[in-house]
Amino acid sequence: TRERAGFEVRDVHQTHYGRVCPIETPEGPNIGLINSLSVYAKANDFGFLETPYRKVVDGRVTDDVEYLSAIEEVGTVIAQADSAVDKDGNLTEEFVSVRHQGEFVRMPPEKVTHMDVSAQQVVSVAASLIPFLEHDDANRALMGSNMQRQAVPTLRADKPLVGTGMEANVARDSGVCVIANRGGVIEYVDASR
Repeated sequence: TRERAGFEVRDVHQTHYGRVCPIETPEGPNIGLINSLSVYAKANDFGFLETPYRKVVDGRVTDDVEYLSAIEEVGTVIAQADSAVDKDGNLTEEFVSVRHQGEFVRMPPEKVTHMDVSAQQVVSVAASLIPFLEHDDANRALMGSNMQRQAVPTLRADKPLVGTGMEANVARDSGVCVIANRGGVIEYVDASR
């Protein structure tokens, strides 16, 4: 119950990375007990949450995407999505910032096994809509993501002055926007057919 749940249950765990959003959770007694999936997370056939990674072979980032559960992630060396890569896909830095065994360390590119697919894969859809999220205080980001979920469409929508790149995906996936199957010019509109 929420009255008996301690900090250990509510706290963010290293296995949540890319699977459960560390920001979007209710305020009050349910904080940390109710969570949201991260943007690219999915459940596998056994119900375990998985997150995607690009495979890295001998310091070269491939286009192969592999979904890993927290159990499968043990022992991997995962580079950040914003790691420097040349036009051939090779990691260019002498030492790359990676996650290994739950720690953030620096390793040579040859030891890297995977790479994040996106810098936004750690947060939920609502949190990914907050511009410059990485510069916000965590409490403000929590309030902002909760407000994003409660947002009401406006009568006259204007494009945002500052965006994160996720707005089009959210609009399309909401099912509210009318999207044509083919390009062309609308010549006639009738509500009866």
